Amino acid sequence: MRMTYSGPVPTEQIRELPTPELAMTLLRSFGAGNTINANNMFRGAEQAFQSNGERDVDVLLSRLSDAWAWLVARGLIGPHPKQTDSSWKRVTSLGREIAEDPNGQAKLWAADRLAGTLDPALEEKVRPIFNLGDYETACFAAMKAVEVEVRAAAGLDSSVLGVDLMRQALKPGGPLADQGAHGGEVVAIMELFAGAIGAFKNPSSHRTVHFDDPVEAAEVVQLADLLLRLLRRAQQRNTP
Repeated sequence: MRMTYSGPVPTEQIRELPTPELAMTLLRSFGAGNTINANNMFRGAEQAFQSNGERDVDVLLSRLSDAWAWLVARGLIGPHPKQTDSSWKRVTSLGREIAEDPNGQAKLWAADRLAGTLDPALEEKVRPIFNLGDYETACFAAMKAVEVEVRAAAGLDSSVLGVDLMRQALKPGGPLADQGAHGGEVVAIMELFAGAIGAFKNPSSHRTVHFDDPVEAAEVVQLADLLLRLLRRAQQRNTP
């Protein structure tokens, strides 16, 4: 009878999974323990691969190393607070949260999309809501911020709302239109604002919209940030 040994992740998964998926599988393999000895893990995996007669031991170890580096780079694994100079590491608080969440990887991708500073109108009010996982409210609040800022910049009455507000503010000859741009470009920018508000702000005002995908919600917030960036540019044009 031939004995087989297993590494921290099944060998075929190490060969086949993309690095992010492999890294998440590796993270979950650590279980509930707070500490991992990196050297022990890699040497144990190496022994298992050799004992099982794997022909690509170095490739398998390199793939595990890639996954380990991916986890470290995203703050999911960090130094042990009492053994910082040793090979003992720990799963961070974020790492435990992500490992226990079936949607953890998507939340990481969403955080990547919102890395850096958003427009102040979004940073103060929208990001905290997004971080709490209330994606529907975050998307609505982001587009509401666009609406509020456009109305203020255009000097339009509060009775003008939503898509109509975008069209009045940004139409050719409108208060926020680029008078030096080609007419087609002016209309395209107007439609960009109107379409974004119509698609992501107005539906949430009238019915329940389910934003279960944190990546999609992050991209809606990103779109709002882009619109506000374009708006700030229009405000600069109109400043004497």
